[in-house]
Amino acid sequence: MDCCQYIMDTKKNTINFTFLVLYLAGLSAFGSFVNDMFTPALPEMSRYFHCAIPTVQLGLTMGMIGLGIGQIVLGPVSFKYGRKPVLVFSVVLFMVAAVICIFSPTITVFLICRLFQGIGGSGGYFLARTIPADVYGGRQLAKCMAVMGAINGFAPVCAPVVGGLVAEHLGWKPIFIVLTLFALMLLCISPRLKETMPPSRRPQGSVWSNFRNYPRLLRNKPFMIHALFKGSALGLLFAYISSSPFIFQNHFGWSELDYGLFIGFNAIFVATGSMVSLKFKPLKNAAFAGALILLIASVAEAVILFFVDNFWIYEICLLPIVFALGMIFSVTNTLAMNEGRSAAGAASALLGVIGYIYGAVCAPLVGMGNILHSFAAVILALAIVTFIFALLSRRLPANLDN
Repeated sequence: MDCCQYIMDTKKNTINFTFLVLYLAGLSAFGSFVNDMFTPALPEMSRYFHCAIPTVQLGLTMGMIGLGIGQIVLGPVSFKYGRKPVLVFSVVLFMVAAVICIFSPTITVFLICRLFQGIGGSGGYFLARTIPADVYGGRQLAKCMAVMGAINGFAPVCAPVVGGLVAEHLGWKPIFIVLTLFALMLLCISPRLKETMPPSRRPQGSVWSNFRNYPRLLRNKPFMIHALFKGSALGLLFAYISSSPFIFQNHFGWSELDYGLFIGFNAIFVATGSMVSLKFKPLKNAAFAGALILLIASVAEAVILFFVDNFWIYEICLLPIVFALGMIFSVTNTLAMNEGRSAAGAASALLGVIGYIYGAVCAPLVGMGNILHSFAAVILALAIVTFIFALLSRRLPANLDN
Protein backbone atom coordinates (compact mmCIF):
# COMPACT_ATOMS: atom_id res chain seq x y z
CA MET A 1 0.00 0.00 0.00
CA ASP A 2 1.58 3.30 -1.07
CA CYS A 3 1.80 6.40 1.11
CA CYS A 4 -1.04 8.34 -0.57
CA GLN A 5 -3.42 5.39 -0.35
CA TYR A 6 -2.56 4.84 3.30
CA ILE A 7 -3.18 8.50 4.08
CA MET A 8 -6.59 8.26 2.40
CA ASP A 9 -7.43 5.11 4.35
CA THR A 10 -6.32 6.77 7.56
CA LYS A 11 -8.58 9.75 6.90
CA LYS A 12 -11.45 7.37 6.25
CA ASN A 13 -10.76 5.91 9.69
CA THR A 14 -11.57 9.35 11.12
CA ILE A 15 -8.18 10.28 12.52
CA ASN A 16 -8.83 13.95 13.10
CA PHE A 17 -5.77 16.08 12.40
CA THR A 18 -6.47 18.51 15.23
CA PHE A 19 -7.02 15.75 17.78
CA LEU A 20 -3.96 13.90 16.51
CA VAL A 21 -1.69 16.93 16.83
CA LEU A 22 -3.02 17.89 20.26
CA TYR A 23 -2.78 14.37 21.63
CA LEU A 24 0.69 13.83 20.21
CA ALA A 25 1.77 17.15 21.69
CA GLY A 26 0.53 15.82 25.03
CA LEU A 27 2.50 12.61 24.53
CA SER A 28 5.64 14.55 23.67
CA ALA A 29 5.08 16.77 26.71
CA PHE A 30 4.66 13.58 28.74
CA GLY A 31 8.23 12.66 27.83
CA SER A 32 9.64 16.11 28.51
CA PHE A 33 7.77 16.39 31.83
CA VAL A 34 9.99 13.55 33.07
CA ASN A 35 12.67 16.20 33.65
CA ASP A 36 11.10 19.62 33.24
CA MET A 37 8.60 19.52 36.06
CA PHE A 38 10.86 18.68 38.96
CA THR A 39 13.87 20.85 38.01
CA PRO A 40 12.65 23.76 40.20
CA ALA A 41 12.85 21.40 43.19
CA LEU A 42 16.44 20.23 42.59
CA PRO A 43 17.99 22.55 45.21
CA GLU A 44 15.38 21.48 47.78
CA MET A 45 15.93 17.81 46.92
CA SER A 46 19.70 18.12 47.39
CA ARG A 47 18.98 19.34 50.91
CA TYR A 48 16.29 16.68 51.55
CA PHE A 49 18.56 13.77 50.54
CA HIS A 50 21.70 15.42 52.02
CA CYS A 51 23.64 15.03 48.78
CA ALA A 52 25.79 17.20 46.51
CA ILE A 53 24.42 19.10 43.51
CA PRO A 54 25.92 16.73 40.88
CA THR A 55 24.35 13.77 42.73
CA VAL A 56 20.82 15.13 42.66
CA GLN A 57 21.37 16.17 39.02
CA LEU A 58 21.84 12.48 38.34
CA GLY A 59 18.05 12.35 38.68
CA LEU A 60 17.97 14.11 35.31
CA THR A 61 20.63 11.79 33.93
CA MET A 62 18.83 8.63 35.07
CA GLY A 63 15.61 9.91 33.56
CA MET A 64 17.40 10.50 30.26
CA ILE A 65 19.03 7.05 30.36
CA GLY A 66 15.58 5.55 30.91
CA LEU A 67 14.19 7.57 28.04
CA GLY A 68 17.00 6.26 25.84
CA ILE A 69 16.70 2.59 26.85
CA GLY A 70 12.92 2.69 26.57
CA GLN A 71 12.97 4.09 23.05
CA ILE A 72 15.54 1.55 21.82
CA VAL A 73 13.47 -1.37 23.12
CA LEU A 74 9.93 -0.10 22.58
CA GLY A 75 10.53 1.20 19.04
CA PRO A 76 10.82 -2.26 17.44
CA VAL A 77 8.16 -3.64 19.78
CA SER A 78 5.68 -1.00 18.56
CA PHE A 79 6.51 -1.91 14.94
CA LYS A 80 5.68 -5.56 15.63
CA TYR A 81 2.69 -5.26 17.99
CA GLY A 82 1.30 -1.80 17.21
CA ARG A 83 1.62 1.67 18.66
CA LYS A 84 -1.28 1.62 21.12
CA PRO A 85 -0.24 -1.40 23.25
CA VAL A 86 3.19 0.19 23.70
CA LEU A 87 1.55 3.49 24.59
CA VAL A 88 -0.62 1.93 27.31
CA PHE A 89 2.27 -0.09 28.77
CA SER A 90 4.63 2.89 28.92
CA VAL A 91 2.09 5.22 30.53
CA VAL A 92 1.24 2.66 33.23
CA LEU A 93 4.94 2.07 33.95
CA PHE A 94 5.48 5.82 34.23
CA MET A 95 2.64 6.13 36.74
CA VAL A 96 3.94 3.29 38.93
CA ALA A 97 7.50 4.70 38.95
CA ALA A 98 6.27 8.22 39.72
CA VAL A 99 4.32 6.99 42.74
CA ILE A 100 7.32 5.04 44.07
CA CYS A 101 9.51 8.15 43.68
CA ILE A 102 7.40 9.84 46.34
CA PHE A 103 8.31 7.24 48.95
CA SER A 104 12.04 6.98 48.16
CA PRO A 105 13.95 6.81 51.48
CA THR A 106 17.35 7.55 49.90
CA ILE A 107 18.73 9.25 46.82
CA THR A 108 19.78 5.82 45.49
CA VAL A 109 16.22 4.50 45.53
CA PHE A 110 15.01 7.73 43.96
CA LEU A 111 17.54 7.47 41.13
CA ILE A 112 16.47 3.87 40.38
CA CYS A 113 12.84 5.00 40.25
CA ARG A 114 13.84 7.80 37.90
CA LEU A 115 15.33 5.24 35.53
CA PHE A 116 12.02 3.37 35.27
CA GLN A 117 10.09 6.61 35.08
CA GLY A 118 12.24 7.55 32.08
CA ILE A 119 11.53 4.18 30.43
CA GLY A 120 7.81 4.79 30.91
CA GLY A 121 8.03 8.35 29.61
CA SER A 122 9.92 7.19 26.52
CA GLY A 123 6.81 5.62 25.01
CA GLY A 124 4.96 8.89 24.63
CA TYR A 125 8.10 10.71 23.58
CA PHE A 126 9.02 8.50 20.63
CA LEU A 127 5.43 7.74 19.59
CA ALA A 128 4.84 11.48 19.20
CA ARG A 129 7.38 11.34 16.34
CA THR A 130 6.55 7.86 15.08
CA ILE A 131 2.80 8.21 14.59
CA PRO A 132 3.02 11.29 12.31
CA ALA A 133 5.61 9.45 10.18
CA ASP A 134 3.16 6.52 9.93
CA VAL A 135 0.55 8.84 8.45
CA TYR A 136 2.30 11.73 6.68
CA GLY A 137 5.38 12.49 4.59
CA GLY A 138 7.25 15.45 3.08
CA ARG A 139 5.99 18.96 3.81
CA GLN A 140 2.83 17.57 5.38
CA LEU A 141 4.99 15.75 7.91
CA ALA A 142 6.93 18.99 8.42
CA LYS A 143 3.70 20.88 9.08
CA CYS A 144 2.50 18.30 11.59
CA MET A 145 5.87 18.27 13.36
CA ALA A 146 6.13 22.07 13.46
CA VAL A 147 2.58 22.62 14.73
CA MET A 148 3.03 19.90 17.31
CA GLY A 149 6.41 21.34 18.24
CA ALA A 150 4.97 24.82 18.69
CA ILE A 151 2.17 23.52 20.90
CA ASN A 152 4.61 21.35 22.80
CA GLY A 153 6.82 24.40 23.27
CA PHE A 154 4.39 25.27 26.02
CA ALA A 155 5.20 22.05 27.88
CA PRO A 156 8.39 23.64 29.22
CA VAL A 157 6.21 26.69 29.97
CA CYS A 158 3.72 24.76 32.07
CA ALA A 159 6.01 22.17 33.65
CA PRO A 160 8.47 24.44 35.50
CA VAL A 161 5.72 26.91 36.47
CA VAL A 162 3.54 24.16 37.93
CA GLY A 163 6.58 22.43 39.40
CA GLY A 164 7.84 25.67 40.96
CA LEU A 165 4.42 26.54 42.36
CA VAL A 166 3.92 23.07 43.83
CA ALA A 167 7.47 22.88 45.21
CA GLU A 168 7.28 26.30 46.83
CA HIS A 169 4.01 25.64 48.65
CA LEU A 170 3.91 21.86 49.09
CA GLY A 171 7.45 20.55 48.58
CA TRP A 172 8.94 18.30 45.92
CA LYS A 173 6.90 15.11 46.49
CA PRO A 174 3.53 16.44 45.25
CA ILE A 175 5.20 17.18 41.90
CA PHE A 176 5.21 13.44 41.25
CA ILE A 177 1.52 13.25 42.17
CA VAL A 178 0.81 15.85 39.48
CA LEU A 179 2.90 13.82 36.99
CA THR A 180 0.90 10.70 37.82
CA LEU A 181 -2.40 12.53 37.24
CA PHE A 182 -1.17 13.88 33.91
CA ALA A 183 -0.24 10.35 32.80
CA LEU A 184 -3.64 9.08 33.94
CA MET A 185 -5.35 11.73 31.81
CA LEU A 186 -3.41 10.62 28.71
CA LEU A 187 -4.31 7.01 29.45
CA CYS A 188 -8.02 7.84 29.70
CA ILE A 189 -7.99 9.70 26.37
CA SER A 190 -5.96 7.05 24.52
CA PRO A 191 -8.99 4.98 23.34
CA ARG A 192 -9.80 7.81 20.88
CA LEU A 193 -6.43 7.39 19.18
CA LYS A 194 -6.59 5.10 16.16
CA GLU A 195 -3.92 2.47 15.61
CA THR A 196 -1.57 3.77 12.87
CA MET A 197 0.37 0.51 12.49
CA PRO A 198 -2.38 -1.94 11.42
CA PRO A 199 -1.61 -5.69 11.29
CA SER A 200 -1.33 -5.58 7.48
CA ARG A 201 1.72 -3.30 7.77
CA ARG A 202 3.46 -5.13 10.60
CA PRO A 203 6.42 -7.46 9.90
CA GLN A 204 5.82 -11.20 9.91
CA GLY A 205 9.07 -12.19 11.67
CA SER A 206 9.90 -12.11 15.35
CA VAL A 207 10.18 -8.87 17.25
CA TRP A 208 13.94 -9.36 17.42
CA SER A 209 14.19 -9.13 13.64
CA ASN A 210 13.00 -5.52 13.86
CA PHE A 211 16.17 -4.59 15.71
CA ARG A 212 17.97 -5.05 12.38
CA ASN A 213 16.62 -1.65 11.40
CA TYR A 214 19.11 0.00 13.76
CA PRO A 215 22.27 -1.00 11.85
CA ARG A 216 20.59 0.04 8.60
CA LEU A 217 19.72 3.45 10.02
CA LEU A 218 23.21 3.87 11.46
CA ARG A 219 24.55 3.41 7.92
CA ASN A 220 22.08 5.95 6.52
CA LYS A 221 24.27 9.05 6.27
CA PRO A 222 21.51 11.69 5.86
CA PHE A 223 19.54 10.23 8.77
CA MET A 224 22.58 10.17 11.05
CA ILE A 225 23.61 13.72 10.17
CA HIS A 226 20.16 15.02 11.06
CA ALA A 227 19.94 12.84 14.19
CA LEU A 228 23.36 13.98 15.46
CA PHE A 229 22.47 17.57 14.54
CA LYS A 230 19.34 17.39 16.69
CA GLY A 231 21.16 15.49 19.43
CA SER A 232 23.84 18.12 19.97
CA ALA A 233 21.18 20.84 20.16
CA LEU A 234 19.17 18.73 22.61
CA GLY A 235 22.30 18.28 24.72
CA LEU A 236 22.57 22.06 24.95
CA LEU A 237 18.94 22.25 26.05
CA PHE A 238 19.58 19.70 28.81
CA ALA A 239 22.66 21.63 29.94
CA TYR A 240 20.44 24.69 30.25
CA ILE A 241 17.66 22.79 32.05
CA SER A 242 19.94 21.09 34.58
CA SER A 243 21.98 24.23 35.40
CA SER A 244 19.22 26.83 35.42
CA PRO A 245 17.58 26.10 38.82
CA PHE A 246 20.93 26.52 40.57
CA ILE A 247 21.86 29.64 38.59
CA PHE A 248 18.43 31.24 39.04
CA GLN A 249 17.81 30.22 42.65
CA ASN A 250 21.13 29.64 44.37
CA HIS A 251 23.28 32.18 42.54
CA PHE A 252 20.83 34.98 41.72
CA GLY A 253 18.37 34.39 44.61
CA TRP A 254 15.07 33.90 42.76
CA SER A 255 12.37 31.69 44.30
CA GLU A 256 11.19 28.37 42.89
CA LEU A 257 8.05 30.03 41.50
CA ASP A 258 10.05 32.89 39.98
CA TYR A 259 12.30 30.33 38.34
CA GLY A 260 9.32 28.51 36.85
CA LEU A 261 7.91 31.75 35.44
CA PHE A 262 11.22 32.71 33.83
CA ILE A 263 11.70 29.27 32.29
CA GLY A 264 8.11 29.33 31.08
CA PHE A 265 8.65 32.71 29.43
CA ASN A 266 11.82 31.43 27.77
CA ALA A 267 9.98 28.37 26.46
CA ILE A 268 7.63 30.63 24.47
CA PHE A 269 10.65 31.44 22.33
CA VAL A 270 11.16 27.71 21.67
CA ALA A 271 7.60 27.50 20.32
CA THR A 272 8.09 30.67 18.27
CA GLY A 273 11.27 29.30 16.70
CA SER A 274 9.44 26.11 15.76
CA MET A 275 6.72 28.02 13.89
CA VAL A 276 9.15 30.44 12.23
CA SER A 277 11.03 27.47 10.78
CA LEU A 278 8.04 26.69 8.52
CA LYS A 279 8.60 29.96 6.65
CA PHE A 280 11.91 28.72 5.18
CA LYS A 281 12.22 27.12 1.75
CA PRO A 282 13.96 24.77 1.52
CA LEU A 283 13.02 23.75 5.04
CA LYS A 284 16.54 22.70 6.04
CA ASN A 285 17.72 26.33 5.71
CA ALA A 286 15.82 27.03 8.93
CA ALA A 287 18.02 24.54 10.79
CA PHE A 288 21.19 26.18 9.44
CA ALA A 289 19.93 29.64 10.39
CA GLY A 290 19.06 28.34 13.85
CA ALA A 291 22.53 26.82 14.29
CA LEU A 292 24.17 30.11 13.29
CA ILE A 293 22.02 32.07 15.76
CA LEU A 294 22.77 29.46 18.41
CA LEU A 295 26.52 29.75 17.91
CA ILE A 296 26.57 33.55 18.07
CA ALA A 297 24.27 33.69 21.11
CA SER A 298 26.20 30.95 22.93
CA VAL A 299 29.49 32.79 22.45
CA ALA A 300 27.87 35.93 23.89
CA GLU A 301 26.37 33.98 26.81
CA ALA A 302 29.71 32.32 27.60
CA VAL A 303 31.48 35.69 27.71
CA ILE A 304 28.76 37.05 30.01
CA LEU A 305 28.98 34.09 32.39
CA PHE A 306 32.76 34.36 32.67
CA PHE A 307 33.12 38.12 32.97
CA VAL A 308 29.77 39.77 33.86
CA ASP A 309 27.80 38.64 36.92
CA ASN A 310 24.42 40.11 35.91
CA PHE A 311 21.16 38.17 35.83
CA TRP A 312 19.33 40.28 33.26
CA ILE A 313 22.12 40.13 30.71
CA TYR A 314 22.32 36.36 31.27
CA GLU A 315 18.56 36.06 30.73
CA ILE A 316 18.54 38.25 27.60
CA CYS A 317 21.26 36.12 26.02
CA LEU A 318 19.23 32.96 26.74
CA LEU A 319 16.32 34.11 24.56
CA PRO A 320 18.01 33.81 21.13
CA ILE A 321 19.52 30.51 22.29
CA VAL A 322 16.14 28.89 23.03
CA PHE A 323 14.59 30.50 19.91
CA ALA A 324 17.31 28.90 17.79
CA LEU A 325 16.78 25.55 19.52
CA GLY A 326 13.09 25.67 18.55
CA MET A 327 14.05 26.16 14.89
CA ILE A 328 16.54 23.31 15.00
CA PHE A 329 14.31 20.79 16.81
CA SER A 330 11.37 21.20 14.48
CA VAL A 331 13.39 20.87 11.27
CA THR A 332 15.82 18.13 12.32
CA ASN A 333 12.97 16.00 13.68
CA THR A 334 11.21 16.30 10.32
CA LEU A 335 14.30 15.68 8.19
CA ALA A 336 15.41 12.65 10.22
CA MET A 337 11.95 11.05 10.35
CA ASN A 338 11.44 11.64 6.62
CA GLU A 339 14.68 9.76 5.95
CA GLY A 340 13.76 6.91 8.31
CA ARG A 341 9.99 6.71 7.82
CA SER A 342 10.13 3.15 6.38
CA ALA A 343 11.22 2.07 9.88
CA ALA A 344 9.60 4.91 11.79
CA GLY A 345 9.64 3.28 15.23
CA ALA A 346 13.35 2.48 15.10
CA ALA A 347 14.15 5.87 13.54
CA SER A 348 12.25 7.74 16.25
CA ALA A 349 13.88 5.64 18.96
CA LEU A 350 17.38 6.19 17.60
CA LEU A 351 16.70 9.90 17.15
CA GLY A 352 15.66 10.17 20.77
CA VAL A 353 18.50 8.04 22.14
CA ILE A 354 21.19 10.09 20.42
CA GLY A 355 19.77 13.24 22.02
CA TYR A 356 19.65 11.66 25.45
CA ILE A 357 23.23 10.42 25.19
CA TYR A 358 24.26 14.04 24.77
CA GLY A 359 21.94 15.07 27.60
CA ALA A 360 23.00 12.34 30.02
CA VAL A 361 26.64 13.41 29.64
CA CYS A 362 26.03 17.16 29.80
CA ALA A 363 23.57 17.33 32.73
CA PRO A 364 26.11 16.45 35.47
CA LEU A 365 28.98 18.32 33.76
CA VAL A 366 27.35 21.70 34.29
CA GLY A 367 27.22 21.09 38.05
CA MET A 368 30.97 20.71 38.47
CA GLY A 369 32.97 23.55 40.01
CA ASN A 370 31.70 27.06 39.35
CA ILE A 371 28.33 26.37 37.72
CA LEU A 372 28.39 29.60 35.70
CA HIS A 373 31.73 28.70 34.14
CA SER A 374 30.93 25.02 33.58
CA PHE A 375 27.62 25.91 31.93
CA ALA A 376 29.39 28.42 29.69
CA ALA A 377 32.00 25.87 28.61
CA VAL A 378 29.42 23.15 27.89
CA ILE A 379 27.06 25.32 25.79
CA LEU A 380 29.96 26.78 23.83
CA ALA A 381 31.30 23.33 22.96
CA LEU A 382 27.83 22.05 22.00
CA ALA A 383 27.04 25.14 19.91
CA ILE A 384 30.21 24.52 17.88
CA VAL A 385 29.36 20.84 17.37
CA THR A 386 25.79 21.77 16.38
CA PHE A 387 27.06 24.24 13.79
CA ILE A 388 29.36 21.60 12.27
CA PHE A 389 26.38 19.27 11.76
CA ALA A 390 24.40 22.19 10.34
CA LEU A 391 27.08 22.62 7.68
CA LEU A 392 26.94 18.90 6.86
CA SER A 393 23.14 18.99 6.69
CA ARG A 394 23.21 21.99 4.38
CA ARG A 395 25.13 19.96 1.76
CA LEU A 396 22.42 17.28 1.56
CA PRO A 397 19.61 17.47 -1.05
CA ALA A 398 16.49 19.38 0.02
CA ASN A 399 14.28 16.31 -0.41
CA LEU A 400 11.28 17.76 1.43
CA ASP A 401 10.79 20.52 -1.10
CA ASN A 402 10.88 18.62 -4.38
